[in-house]
Amino acid sequence: MNSVSRLPRTFRLIVTGGGTGGHTYPALTAIRALQSRLAAEGGTLDVLWIGTADGLEARVAPAEGIAFTTVATGKIRRSGNPLKMVSPANVRDMARVPLGVAQARKIVADFKPDVILATGGYVAVPAGLAARMCRRPLVLHEQTVRLGLANRKLAGSATRIAVSSESSLPLLPDSVRDAAVVTGNPIRPEVLTGHADKAVEALELRGFDRRLPTVYVTGGAQGAQQINEVIRDVLPWLVSHANVIHQCGPAHVETLRRHAASLSPESAGRYYLTGFVGPELPDVLALADVVVSRSGAGTLAELTALGKPAVFIPLASSAGNEQAHNARHLEDAGAAVALLGEITTANLRAALGPLLTEPARRVTMGERSRAQGRPDAADRLVDVILSAASG
Repeated sequence: MNSVSRLPRTFRLIVTGGGTGGHTYPALTAIRALQSRLAAEGGTLDVLWIGTADGLEARVAPAEGIAFTTVATGKIRRSGNPLKMVSPANVRDMARVPLGVAQARKIVADFKPDVILATGGYVAVPAGLAARMCRRPLVLHEQTVRLGLANRKLAGSATRIAVSSESSLPLLPDSVRDAAVVTGNPIRPEVLTGHADKAVEALELRGFDRRLPTVYVTGGAQGAQQINEVIRDVLPWLVSHANVIHQCGPAHVETLRRHAASLSPESAGRYYLTGFVGPELPDVLALADVVVSRSGAGTLAELTALGKPAVFIPLASSAGNEQAHNARHLEDAGAAVALLGEITTANLRAALGPLLTEPARRVTMGERSRAQGRPDAADRLVDVILSAASG
């Protein structure tokens, strides 16, 4: 670990990035880890978050007691058709970028950060450009296998580029590869502290048969209709082979509950349906033998840190098709199964069946998943931040 003894007693950090949890929560975890590192050596952290007024970061940062400000931003609406890129909305938004850069430059000049950490999202671009203009060290963190659009724009200005996977390195431009270091994607430390028995108790899973594997199905906080529908259609088969915790999103609970009413009482006891999983998530993950989910960067970081076998159903509309790249990367490593293209009950049964009926296959996939994980990613990223500040 890098020493902070040569750094100022009060370390000044600007964080920029957000819009979604994939950009927001790694930044928050890095802030917490940096605070702990500095406190251990008698230092303090003064942090300012530059984000958007309507992004997730606008709620998360103030709730964590982090100073928060906004700048004008321009969102690029991507399309495979170059002509559609020149849309009125894109032109209007891009016209806001110079204003955002000017605002960010003033913020950076006034705050005088030791380092600027950018975690992606279009709001990161103005602050990242301001870092270069004000000659402040810029650390980029990329959560996905391929650099996102914002980080691609900022790569040439970065002091360090922290990536989450070794497989990202050959995808970087030659001109910036020397600035890259593999840190992993920071995950909340509480994710690693779950207990399976606590999940059984908290969720009152009295009908679960602990001799059977447990499958955790999730489509994210709001649920995913595609995942919900294929699980609905395969449910009688699934609960004959496993216990199931299905986090479906609050809007989908009643529809799925009506469908599950046709299950036999014994089978119904092995199916737990919920709209949302909150503080008990670490315990649910500890209980799960297999996870069926989207393949966002945060999900991959958590599941590989825990060494969980997974069946991924990527979000087809994710930016740059990043979820498919993420899922394919783990499948190539033998750490997951990626369902790409049309999602059918037959495909899901073919993917899940061997994992449910062959414990040795689950063990092997779990070991390969854990080999891809970096549970110490937050500390690694803190090392990079401190190194950038030290020159």
